[in-house]
Amino acid sequence: MTRLGLIIATCAGVGYAPVAPGTFGSALGLLVFYAVRATGSTSVELATIVIVFVVGVWSATVAERHLGDVDPAPVVVDEVAGMLITLALLPVNLTGAVVGFLIFRVLDVVKPWPSSRFERLPHGWGIMADDGMAAIYGQVIMRGLIALAPGWLT
Repeated sequence: MTRLGLIIATCAGVGYAPVAPGTFGSALGLLVFYAVRATGSTSVELATIVIVFVVGVWSATVAERHLGDVDPAPVVVDEVAGMLITLALLPVNLTGAVVGFLIFRVLDVVKPWPSSRFERLPHGWGIMADDGMAAIYGQVIMRGLIALAPGWLT
């Protein structure tokens, strides 16, 4: 089970990128977003978010224990979940998706309150929840930008 947990937490090794593994994880999140969006199903989109988050909590806990570090850099399943949440149910075009990617990356690094507080939760919960909160902020910002410039982002 440890091997499976590590595969999921690192997104099949994407998290072992030598520089900026979180950025690579977020880019993978964009690919997953487009694959899910291609189904055309709101239910599939929402179910994917829930599944990635729940499985992410488990796999991030496994990875944290195995790697012996709190929120280890190779764990990027949280970035995948973050991208899915940031762009969930938004009618974005490619430009909108890239803007969402950039907004999420900034928020993930800055960790505005209470994201930084959620980071203190134990094990996989903290790893996933801080990115989840940053993604909720990203979702709100994206909704505001779409309201201001719908033709540019949708």
